[in-house]
Amino acid sequence: MKKEFHIQPLSAWLKVDRPILISGPCSAESEAQTVTTCMQIRALNKVHVLRAGIWKPRTRPGQYEGAGLPGLDWLIKAKKETGLPVTTEVATAAHVEAALKAGVDILWIGARTTVNPFSVQEVADALKGVDIPVMVKNPVNPDLELWMGALERLHRAGIKTMAAIHRGFSSFEKGPFRNAPMWELAIEMKTRLPELEMICDPSHICGNRELLSFVAQKGLDLDMSGLMIESHINPDVALSDAKQQVTPANLGKLLDGLIVRKASVNNKTFKDTLSILREQIDQIDDELMNKLAARMKISEQIGTYKRENGVTILQVNRWEEIIHTRLAQGRAMGLTDEFVSDMLKLVHNESIQVQQKVMNQTAERV
Repeated sequence: MKKEFHIQPLSAWLKVDRPILISGPCSAESEAQTVTTCMQIRALNKVHVLRAGIWKPRTRPGQYEGAGLPGLDWLIKAKKETGLPVTTEVATAAHVEAALKAGVDILWIGARTTVNPFSVQEVADALKGVDIPVMVKNPVNPDLELWMGALERLHRAGIKTMAAIHRGFSSFEKGPFRNAPMWELAIEMKTRLPELEMICDPSHICGNRELLSFVAQKGLDLDMSGLMIESHINPDVALSDAKQQVTPANLGKLLDGLIVRKASVNNKTFKDTLSILREQIDQIDDELMNKLAARMKISEQIGTYKRENGVTILQVNRWEEIIHTRLAQGRAMGLTDEFVSDMLKLVHNESIQVQQKVMNQTAERV
């Protein structure tokens, strides 16, 4: 599938250097609120694209669901006043038609739409024959195939300028973030489609303005192509997502505080040193692979021994002992509990599979 993608970078379409910066209110609430917010953002001379939600898919009825068609007029007026391109979310063919007719420059597909292939296909069908950039947010649930599928549907409809938006994923376990970043999924997407630019959406990852700068910097440090951050002239009275929006003035301070690093530099000393360090990593990885293979061989022997003695595969006391001792060892070596725990779970699960295979061989003979 990767070979079928011929994607034009959004930064090239915009004719701007990375990072791409997108900002504006979560929702267009009134003409004054939309235009004034966008004018103040424009005055920062840092933002490349203005955003505003026109149709707002809400979790529960009764919440503000957007201004609808009048909001498009406010967004287009902001475009004319600032000279900046504008973007909004579309979820249906009717949204696409209205946005295109109004003169919206860039469209995006939201997380609740990405998760539904029928809805994505409806949007894709409405865009056939249209040359417009489209950004696709990750689905609400952590499913990389759905995210890839949405991009593929749009690409097959003829959309060539695309970008992905990483806005975090819903998680049963509630932590400090509104949506768990699960950076590894965004990294996997970048690995699969390196030509696809990835925009980080700190606003929806955080759900509160206090963590925005931390997540924005993390996104840039992971070589994401830009940021989408919500801004409102008076966030505390915003009709949607008030806690995660910042004033244009505070947006300017946030952007000023970010460090933009390069993916690489044309420096021989740097490259030579990096090459040496990477060779060391490769050697250690080889050792790790050999040790893991040896460990699984021992697990196979353990499985055989358990089978011969009629003993169950899972030994809870032994597993608890491993977790307790290895976590303590990891801490002493400067490793985080989360990393050690995740690693042990993967190794343990594979060990269980190896032992189960031995048990199944016995069952087949019986």
